[in-house]
Amino acid sequence: MICWRPGCRYCRRLRFRPGRDARRGHWADIWRGPAAAAVRAVADGNGTVPTVVLPDGEAYVDPDPEWVRERL
Repeated sequence: MICWRPGCRYCRRLRFRPGRDARRGHWADIWRGPAAAAVRAVADGNGTVPTVVLPDGEAYVDPDPEWVRERL
């Protein structure tokens, strides 16, 4: 799951730099739904985005777009 919010330039970079591979990710808007809780749990209570939560539960705040592309 890739947690993002509208207007975030870092989220936009993460969405477009990996190209078509970005479509394979599940994108969750933290302003619409429970994704905000996942982000706050990882980022010490802050709504820091982009945050990527891998299927094994490990989470990364503001990862490199190439790193994300390799894992999609």
